[in-house]
Amino acid sequence: MENLMLLILGLFISAIGFVNIKGNISTVHSYNRRKVKEEDVPKYGKAVGTGTLIMGISLVLAFVASFWSELLIAIIVMPAFIVGIGFILYGQFKYNKGIF
Repeated sequence: MENLMLLILGLFISAIGFVNIKGNISTVHSYNRRKVKEEDVPKYGKAVGTGTLIMGISLVLAFVASFWSELLIAIIVMPAFIVGIGFILYGQFKYNKGIF
């Protein structure tokens, strides 16, 4: 149960990702969404939310996998975070025209 924070953090991050996918991008910093056009908000939310959701789900899966092996945590989380950050950066560059 020492990895309980993985589960809690994973559920929290997954919830934020789901909210973003639904089109509510208020959880994203204002400087990261200030150049997003109104018509692009749903697409931006889906891109950023998908990346966030992937990272959150990977933490939940890592919690489950931690019952078998601690090594599985890194094997699950690292690739998922790389893919998740890829989705987030895609949304940032495409719809916000840069990171800031």
